[in-house]
Amino acid sequence: MNLTELNRIATAMVAPGKGILAADESSGTIKKRFDAIGVDSTEANRRDYREMLFRSKEAISQYISGVILYDETIWQDAKDGTPLVKLIEQSGAIPGIKVDEGTQALPMCPGELVTVGLDKLAERLKKYYERGARFAKWRAVIHIGSGIPSMTAISVNAHALARYAALCQAAQIVPIVEPEVLMDGDHDIDRCYEVTQRVLNKTFQELRVQRVALEGMVLKPNMAISGKKCAKQASVEEVAEKTIRLLKACVPAAVPGIAFLSGGQSDEEATAHLNAMHKLGQLPWGLTFSYGRALQAAPQKAWSGRPENVAAGQAAFSHRARMNGLAAKGEWQSSLEQKAA
Repeated sequence: MNLTELNRIATAMVAPGKGILAADESSGTIKKRFDAIGVDSTEANRRDYREMLFRSKEAISQYISGVILYDETIWQDAKDGTPLVKLIEQSGAIPGIKVDEGTQALPMCPGELVTVGLDKLAERLKKYYERGARFAKWRAVIHIGSGIPSMTAISVNAHALARYAALCQAAQIVPIVEPEVLMDGDHDIDRCYEVTQRVLNKTFQELRVQRVALEGMVLKPNMAISGKKCAKQASVEEVAEKTIRLLKACVPAAVPGIAFLSGGQSDEEATAHLNAMHKLGQLPWGLTFSYGRALQAAPQKAWSGRPENVAAGQAAFSHRARMNGLAAKGEWQSSLEQKAA
């Protein structure tokens, strides 16, 4: 393992003012997104849509540090025969790959899930590296509810995340470690804080046990935020303050950076929260975004599957990328959104 090189890539992934585009929706998820805009989820349409994003030269070269791909996408070529991976590299971003194989019910733990996909991961990582992937992503899903999460769910998911991270580093690939505490539910921000703290502490304990080099990874956590069904929604300032306090308590300074998931927040909420965190003074790690929906909802709608809308889709993507790039430096203002509208 060449840790200097892993650290160089991890640091580039969280470069100031740049973040990660999560374009790794599974076939099922992208079908839902396409259904919403009236587009058939065919392999050609999925390719055309992602090619539109990856050819948004201005957005990717200025505001996007890396792109997380789905297995189908990493092997696809653009219409002119250029591998999609190459389009990303040509724009100056780093290609990455989602490697988990989704979730299964966790035995003996009703309502809880465990992420699977470790079995042949070492061989898969070798092939992805050869294709150009330099980082990977694995997502663990933690539900908050009555009597959950159990310590069992937290432990098995943290263990799998650390196993995945160690396999990645052995393959010279930077692992994005994503333990997501879901914002579904009626819990308040303090319950989210408490659960996320337990999850992060257990995850870093497992990473150490499995000898993962913290300097060669990126953390992709949820923010401390109220559940969607909670009657009292925390303010932008409270989300920012509690999230930073939580991260400072749990994330070692050796980690080069943290890239938040948007997790069901609206485009603007995700941007405002990140921006507010950068107003809270110096941080021990790079702090940026790794958004899927919050970067893609607007371009998907503008594109709607029509070739003549490609420019409009790219403009919508560039706008969201720029807004989040500014937020990742604490320079975003809501008035910039109005101007674009």
